[in-house]
Amino acid sequence: MADKLWQKDYPLDQRIADFTVGRDRELDLELAPFDILGSIAHVTMLQEVGLIDGAAARRCNAKLRELYSRTLDGSFVIEDGVEDVHSQVELLLTRALGDDGKKIHSGRSRNDQVLVDLRLYFRHRIQGIVEQTADLSRTLTELSEEHKDKLIPGYTHLQIAMVSSFGLWFGAYGEALIDDLRLWKAAFDTVDQNPLGSAAGYGSSFPLDRDRTTELLGFREPVINVVAAQMGRGKTELTVAFAIAGLAQTIGKMAMDVCLYSSQNFGFLQLPDDLTTGSSIMPHKKNPDVFELLRGRCNLLQTLPAQMSQLTGNLPSGYHRDFQLLKEAIFPALDQLEDGLAIARYALPRTRVRAQELPTDPRYTYLYSVEAVNKLVLEGVPFRDAYVRVGKDIEAGTFEPPTELQHTHLGSLGDLGNERIGAKRQAVMDSFDFGRVDQATEDLLLP
Repeated sequence: MADKLWQKDYPLDQRIADFTVGRDRELDLELAPFDILGSIAHVTMLQEVGLIDGAAARRCNAKLRELYSRTLDGSFVIEDGVEDVHSQVELLLTRALGDDGKKIHSGRSRNDQVLVDLRLYFRHRIQGIVEQTADLSRTLTELSEEHKDKLIPGYTHLQIAMVSSFGLWFGAYGEALIDDLRLWKAAFDTVDQNPLGSAAGYGSSFPLDRDRTTELLGFREPVINVVAAQMGRGKTELTVAFAIAGLAQTIGKMAMDVCLYSSQNFGFLQLPDDLTTGSSIMPHKKNPDVFELLRGRCNLLQTLPAQMSQLTGNLPSGYHRDFQLLKEAIFPALDQLEDGLAIARYALPRTRVRAQELPTDPRYTYLYSVEAVNKLVLEGVPFRDAYVRVGKDIEAGTFEPPTELQHTHLGSLGDLGNERIGAKRQAVMDSFDFGRVDQATEDLLLP
């Protein structure tokens, strides 16, 4: 069994060791490439401030780049008896380079290693989620434009309310996702700060250049106060969890609409047969299971902020082993969210829309009551008088719905504003500056 980085001269009870390690070895494989990027930046900085000689730094970084490649091709493993990814990387360096490998922990603690690993990891996952969300928003806006003239009833309180359209429905979710992108921008700005150099949470007596590692890792800026850097553990995950929950709320609501609108009593949408499932005893059934599961998973994802808050809410400043459990909740949540985005992007364009004959369908006659009120107002009748007059016609059964719709303002049936929605989305996407992050990673991996 490999020694721990903190190994003392007495053995640890194996049951205690197994319990405290938990799922770290499994989950840390996801952090491996980011741990190595942090180590490359740290070694480069140590050499520049004179704590490691140039030849040793070059040997370390060459080996670290080799290990990085192994994390990408799947050949990197955390060996039995090795506690976490930090220990595995240092162990492999020491095996290959001897004392040179032992030098890279100078000025560093596992506390700030996991902090930088997580921020690099979250930054990477945010980029993928944001790009998928923007793609879904774009798809919905395109569907809005394609189906803008196909009418459906709009509802409040699940009662028919006013005339709507597939243009409005698709476009609403396309724009709502832009607000979710803004939530992700807040999460991105939080994680895009460098905690490396905070060590165990109280800094180091070594002359570390934290601005240099910030530059090397492509962070926007450092977390300046070292205690604040350590306090970011838990708060960072909570911020990301809020972004997950916000996006899940939008997608879950959309999935619920699809389930409702594809039922026979509504009939606004029709799922292709190969996107549905059947019943074991009812031969006619074509169930929207994919959207039901999407709805259910999104509902569960909306509980994530509560989990993050409950796990960390009563902890004082400084490091606590409770933080280890955050990964067990948030890593799978990120996977589930990406899966949900992917299936929504796949299924929605394959769903057939079914416009409704609203003016001639007696179920929808009263959708036009507001149109009738507004028509009277435009003829000079005060609004309250017009409202009463139309209400009396409805009560008497003499109401005749108008046959034409006059919606011309921005965002309405007659002017969806999809071009402006697209411009809004692009402006939010430009604010992320993913190019800076990608370039820093590319530069860091150059020999």
